Amino acid sequence: MIKISQLTKKFGSHISLDNISCEFHKNESIALMGANGAGKTTLIRSILGYYHPNGGEVLINGLSPIKNRVEVLQNISFVPQLPPPIKLNLDELMQYISVGANVERDLILHYANEMKLDIKANMNKSFFKLSGGMKQKMLIAISLAKKSGIIIYDEPTANLDPKARDDFYRLLKQNEDEKVLLFVTHRLEEVKDLVTRQIYMDLGKVVSDEKI
Repeated sequence: MIKISQLTKKFGSHISLDNISCEFHKNESIALMGANGAGKTTLIRSILGYYHPNGGEVLINGLSPIKNRVEVLQNISFVPQLPPPIKLNLDELMQYISVGANVERDLILHYANEMKLDIKANMNKSFFKLSGGMKQKMLIAISLAKKSGIIIYDEPTANLDPKARDDFYRLLKQNEDEKVLLFVTHRLEEVKDLVTRQIYMDLGKVVSDEKI
């Protein structure tokens, strides 16, 4: 579903991705690991079409995330490490997601409830003013409700307490069929029961890629 071929990305004289090639397929759960500056975030942003490569290409189901951006992003859910500063309240946010991304509002409410987020009590509260944990739960609920074939989580449990992490893992196990799950993480132990493959990056290269 994701094919990365000889991908190179430079920022000035700095090489962030150095001729990377790899593929991610359905029913794979991948932990993408490496130190800060290894190139993980640049790789994710290239998959999402945020960056134009200096060489090589990314294809999502055969389509370019740059040339076919709207169509590609319809099939990807992404939860960033730092929640975006969304000023909409939760009611407005769900309406926006429902119309803009064709996501069922009731499904967002269902997964928010499964994540123990009291959405009704906070319906008129700005997303921006929620706690870090509440923001994370809301974004996870939206990512699951979207029913995407590709779900990318960047340090997904950073703001979650242990019970919320358990809920998150349980929901992922229920929704992993026919999907690519990609976790950017520094803590393999947190996702070890979910992932089937571990990729380690360093200095813009893939230095190991192992089934686990």
